[in-house]
Amino acid sequence: MQKRTTTPIIALALLLLFGQGLFAQNKKLAQTGIQILSVPPDARAAAMGEAFTTIAGQSNSIFYNPANLARTSGTYSFSINQNNWIADIKQASGSFSYNPMNGNLGVLALSYITVNYGDLYGTRVDPSTDKGYIDTGIFSPSAFVLGVGYAKSLTDRFSVGGQVKYVSQTLGESLVPVGDYRETGETEIINYKAGVLAYDFGTLYRTGYKSLVFGMSVRNFSREVVYETEGFQLPLNFQIGISMNVFDFFESFADGSQALLVAIDATHPRAFGERVNIGAEYMFYDIFALRGGYKINYDQVSYTVGFGIQKEFGDRKVAFDYSLTPFGLFDTVQRMSFRLVL
Repeated sequence: MQKRTTTPIIALALLLLFGQGLFAQNKKLAQTGIQILSVPPDARAAAMGEAFTTIAGQSNSIFYNPANLARTSGTYSFSINQNNWIADIKQASGSFSYNPMNGNLGVLALSYITVNYGDLYGTRVDPSTDKGYIDTGIFSPSAFVLGVGYAKSLTDRFSVGGQVKYVSQTLGESLVPVGDYRETGETEIINYKAGVLAYDFGTLYRTGYKSLVFGMSVRNFSREVVYETEGFQLPLNFQIGISMNVFDFFESFADGSQALLVAIDATHPRAFGERVNIGAEYMFYDIFALRGGYKINYDQVSYTVGFGIQKEFGDRKVAFDYSLTPFGLFDTVQRMSFRLVL
């Protein structure tokens, strides 16, 4: 019975993911805004090429597939992330999850993301000056996201989860003419700030065949965001993935001292063509991890690398993750994450 139920779910996920691409003839470019929502905050996920739909990432799972929150170990999980993105853009984020009664009541999670786009120089057109404009000072565009998520295992193999988040972006202000500007010279200041509710949800299915896992997620589903008269959509993304510890096939690794986790994700973003993310993580004695990833159909990014160190202290686990993403014409992107499980 369970097998019959799962097959249509996987088929539907594949249809949602690739159905539109089968009929689309034009490139999907520049169709969304607040693209920082598409930037992975977690260092472990980034090192694995963002192939993270089916990976248990503790509280940071809320950023990739909320259904994975149901696999959170411990009662409390905290994560803090720092991402030094391209063009001096700084992204800081964090997450927290609460797992009461060992998951029998589900897992509750909170998340936040803050973005500093850097300092920009403002100007205003003024024909009376020699340069034709005047300086208005330095301004700093920014964005933030606050989210609340929940996940629950419906059976010992099938989990669901979701997140509601508020997304806000501030782009500064403009001085615009009012009425008959040539006669009156009257102007007003317009602040370019917009916010919207967005939704993420996902599913996860453990097949029971060794450690094989299937998963699906939909992120950044929302209504249109409007500045003045121009509107845009958030970077909606459908993602389906599969992962497995390939050392399951070798009896010499049956003691669990080493693991080689391999994950593959196929993505269907609103603003780009279909993409594939491939990632791997080699774990040695549950202490040290080496990670790598490869991303297909990206303009500037291809491979990613990183490492992680974790240590258990009784019921507590502390972990540090680091990743490097060479970014073509831009500087190499560095990410760091700190995790604590209680």
